[in-house]
Amino acid sequence: MFKKWIKFLCAMLGGIIGFQWNGLLGVVEFRGQAFWMMLLGALLFYVIASWVDRLGGWLIHKGEAKVASFPISDLIAATVGLILGLFVSVLLFPSLGRLDMGGAVLPVMMTIVLGSIGIRLGYSRREDVSSFMTLFQASKSTENERPLYEEHKILDTSVIIDGRIADICKTGFIEGTLVIPEFVLEELQHIADSSDLLKRNRGRRGLDILNKIQKELEVKVMIYEGDFEEISEVDSKLIRLAKVLHGKVITNDFNLNKVCELQGVSVLNINDLANAVKPVVLPGEEIIVQVIKDGKEHGQGVAYLDDGTMIVVEGGREYIGHTMEVMVTSVLQTSAGRMIFAKPKLLEKAQ
Repeated sequence: MFKKWIKFLCAMLGGIIGFQWNGLLGVVEFRGQAFWMMLLGALLFYVIASWVDRLGGWLIHKGEAKVASFPISDLIAATVGLILGLFVSVLLFPSLGRLDMGGAVLPVMMTIVLGSIGIRLGYSRREDVSSFMTLFQASKSTENERPLYEEHKILDTSVIIDGRIADICKTGFIEGTLVIPEFVLEELQHIADSSDLLKRNRGRRGLDILNKIQKELEVKVMIYEGDFEEISEVDSKLIRLAKVLHGKVITNDFNLNKVCELQGVSVLNINDLANAVKPVVLPGEEIIVQVIKDGKEHGQGVAYLDDGTMIVVEGGREYIGHTMEVMVTSVLQTSAGRMIFAKPKLLEKAQ
């Protein structure tokens, strides 16, 4: 109803202007010329008002959708930049107004330019603003006399699906704030919606683990809503986020572990923790194992400890399916896991 009244008023304005323009166009007057000019003006302004209404409504809806898709930290960064740009233009306005060239146009143009530059500069520093907001939010929600800064532990997709992070949090060994990036949640959702049954089950398991951490465990969890649109890979986004928040990445991905180390980002590898708490086996010790399959090299057999540690038994191929006593010769420790090399004790006695 309001729009109809606006269009009606525009039509009245067009009719008045058309009536006033009567006789100014240099055409031969004819009977009823004032009426037709008034009608033409009203019709023209009504059409323009309708067009502006549709275009303006489309621009407003598009602008609202665009603004709604931006993270709040990006909007705040751009707004702060705009305010600083306008503040500088206000300081320069009196000096520019005294210049003869440009008159009042130069200050207006300078205000527009400085405002645009401020928006671009503020948006380019959105990561720093996001980091400040995260720290402010963490400090605001802390309880009495808790430290102002809490270290952030950023979870990647693999460690969430793995599930052991929930048990580690339950023991209380994880301190600080667990950060779950929104782009990691999106990747989990894509995996959970996969047509492949195994991937779908893994994705749903990851979502269940996150739900358990949030609702059942006494650990602080923060959902990071920002994104790095210029970066396509999730692992690269995790590294960038760790640099922004000055936090640590929790993962069990061997490759991500190495990339984090190369870029100077602290990383906590769940596999390293699991290996650290395994029973220590030293060269020269004797253990009883069951050889279950062939090894990669000729004559090797493979056995496993109860915790899953693989034992490569030299000359153990002929003992497949048998339980035997072996002597540890060496232990290889990597982020991918622990391997134990051994040889049958019978061979040792024979030597």
